[in-house]
Amino acid sequence: MSTEPARLPAPPVIDTNQDSDALIEERRARAAAPLERRDSRVTSASALAFLAACAALQLVFPGERHPSVALFALLISGYAVASKVEFEVGIGSAIPTQLVFVPMLFLLPPAMVPLCVAIALLLVNAATYLKGQDHPERALVVVASSWNAVGGALVIALAGEPEAAWSVWPVLLAAVLAQFAFDFLGSAARAWVAFGIAPKAHVRLMAWVYGVDLALTPIALLTAIVAEEQPLALLVVLPLLALLAFLAQERRRRIDHALELGHAYRGTAFLLGDVIEADDEYTGNHSRQVVSLTLAVADRLRLSARQRRSAELTALLHDVGKIRIPPEIINKPAALTAEERAVINTHTIEGERMLERVGGLLGEVGRLVRSCHERWDGKGYPDGLAGEDIPLVARIVCCCDAYNAMTTDRPYRAALPAAEALAEVETNAGTQFDPRVVEALREAV
Repeated sequence: MSTEPARLPAPPVIDTNQDSDALIEERRARAAAPLERRDSRVTSASALAFLAACAALQLVFPGERHPSVALFALLISGYAVASKVEFEVGIGSAIPTQLVFVPMLFLLPPAMVPLCVAIALLLVNAATYLKGQDHPERALVVVASSWNAVGGALVIALAGEPEAAWSVWPVLLAAVLAQFAFDFLGSAARAWVAFGIAPKAHVRLMAWVYGVDLALTPIALLTAIVAEEQPLALLVVLPLLALLAFLAQERRRRIDHALELGHAYRGTAFLLGDVIEADDEYTGNHSRQVVSLTLAVADRLRLSARQRRSAELTALLHDVGKIRIPPEIINKPAALTAEERAVINTHTIEGERMLERVGGLLGEVGRLVRSCHERWDGKGYPDGLAGEDIPLVARIVCCCDAYNAMTTDRPYRAALPAAEALAEVETNAGTQFDPRVVEALREAV
C-alpha cells in the first residue's frame, strides 16, 4: 500500500446534461477498462460491505425454508438469464430480473437471496471477463450492485417469511421500496464519489430503471404464487423474457445507429472546421475557441442535451460561410467599406445553404448559424430578429463570438485585455446581447 497522503484525484465527472445515448456510449467505453482509482476504492468498500451484510442476514435470520438444491439452481439460472436482457439507459441498465427476484423472496430463505443474486450475476458475466470484453475488476461492480437484494430480503425476513399470495401485497410493496432504497443508496454513493453525479441527478437517471421493476412486480408475484405448488411454473417467464430480449436487442440496434449517425454528423462538422482553418487560419482557430466558451455558457444556462450538442456544432460552424467570401475581404488589414461589410454579412446565409445541403442535424445547425449575428434589439442581420425570437443557441454563440473576437489579435487591431472585453460585452447587454447570456458569460470567464 502506498504511503502517500490519502488525497484522491478529482472524480471523472460525467455530464448528466448529455442525452441518454451519449451516457450509454461512455458506459460502454468504461466497461473494458479497469476502474478508476477512486471508483475502485468506493466499489471495493461497497462489495465488502455487501458480503458483510449477507453474513449478518445469515446470523440474524437463519430462515425456516428448506428448498431443494434443484430449486436454488433453477432460480439462480433464471436470474442469470434475465440479467442478460439489458435495456441500456443512461449510466445504467434496466434488466427484467424482477421476474425472478420476487419468486426468490418467497421460495428461498430470505437471507440467502442476496448471495444468490450476486452468484447469478458473477456467473453470467464470467464469459465477458474471460473474453476481455469487460475488465475483470468489474466483478466488484457486479457484487456491489447486488445491494438491492439486501433491502427486499430484509423486509421479507422481518415479516416472518410469508407465503406468496395476493394478500401479502403490502409486504411485497415494502420489500420493493426497500429494494429501490438500498439500490439507490449504493449506486448513488458510487456515482457521486466516483463520477461526480449528484444524488438528485442520479434519481433522474435511474427513475426509468425503477419503473420497469415496479411494472414487472405483479407478474412476478403471480409466478411466485403458482411456483410454490409447482416450481417448474417458473419457466412460464421464459416466453416473456424472450420477448423482452427481442425488444432490448431492437433498442440496442437503435442506439448503435444513433451513435453511428451522431459520429457521422460530428465528423462532418469537424471536417468542415478543418476546411475553415485551411482556408483561413484565424477563422478556424477562432471557431474552436468559441466552441469552448459556448459550451461553458450553455452549461451555466442548463441547456438540454440536444441544445448543448446544437450549440457545440453551431459554435464550430458559425463562420463556415466565410469560405465563400473573397480572402482579400476576410484578411483586409484595414476597416471594411460599406460594400465590403455587406459582402461579409452574407456569410451567415451562405453557411446556412452549405449546411442545408448536408441535411439532418447539420441542416438544423444551419438555421442556427443563420441567426448568429442577430442582435437582442433587432438591429442585427440577416433577418432583423429581436429578443426571444432569436434562437437561444444563436444568442449564446453571438455573445461568445464577440467576446473571443475582441480578445484576439486581428490584422487591423490588437487584442483587448479580457477584463476590458468583458466590460464591453456587459455594456451592450440588452442592446446587442441577451442579458441572461451575458451574465452566464461573465461567470464562465
